[in-house]
Amino acid sequence: MLAAPPAGVPALRGRVVRDAPLGAGTWFRVGGAADALVRPADADDLVALLRDLRGETPFTVIGAASNMIIRDGGIAGVTVRLARGFGDVVIEADGIVAGAAALDVTVAETAAAQGLGGLEFLVGIPGTIGGAVAMNAGAYGAEIKDVLDWAEIATARGVQRFAGADLHFAYRRAALPPRGVVTRARLRAMRGDAAVIAARLNDIRAAREATQPVRARTGGSTFKNPAGAKKAWELIDQAGCRGLRLGAAQVSEKHCNFLINTGGATAAEIEALGEQVRARVRAATGVELEWEIRRIGRPA
Repeated sequence: MLAAPPAGVPALRGRVVRDAPLGAGTWFRVGGAADALVRPADADDLVALLRDLRGETPFTVIGAASNMIIRDGGIAGVTVRLARGFGDVVIEADGIVAGAAALDVTVAETAAAQGLGGLEFLVGIPGTIGGAVAMNAGAYGAEIKDVLDWAEIATARGVQRFAGADLHFAYRRAALPPRGVVTRARLRAMRGDAAVIAARLNDIRAAREATQPVRARTGGSTFKNPAGAKKAWELIDQAGCRGLRLGAAQVSEKHCNFLINTGGATAAEIEALGEQVRARVRAATGVELEWEIRRIGRPA
């Protein structure tokens, strides 16, 4: 039985839902419920939550839930998911200001339609701008750190603006303040020929469709590319894991750095399959793969 919602969750203008099912809203379509799922009305509401929430209460932020495994036992404490009030996309002369809940693909397409180049890589990243900033998401030769002017981050002390350099970006990592939640970000772009930019965006989309299991229940790239000449997928393939199965979880035949739910898999099966892959790669190559997918919550 799930625990009761944590005591001390402050009164908010947004929604607070007890024992909120999460699995159907994740890309893997797995996972338990949140003890308390909070959808703040706006940035002020989010700051009030961060200010008044008890320090011992577990706190988790999820976006599109595209690059994570939510375990079968659900998430303890308070889970925040930004939605309405955080999805605006504003065009500027040399960039875009996007709310944290705006989808990466929406930002890429909006920029292209306005003749703004340099953000096409976002069409290859499944997720939201908030998550992209928090993990320095990247694809097709570019990362968020390459285009970020600033990000606004809600903390218990209010909303603070951080320049890109202040976030100390590294590979798939940003140094956010404790319990900091990205609310919006400004991304640099360059004026260009709209037709050329659209063609580049479509090329990326086509390459992704051709090489990744984009129509499967997946969580994107599973493991970080290690230092060295070989990428994670090459090491996984070398270890003989392409197509490997555990229950209804499978290593993709199309791109073996993707795990997929073939139908009815549990979060435990997907995570355990990932650990099998790591063990086989370690044994075959001596390389220790590091998870890129976030794994959060309680086991069943």
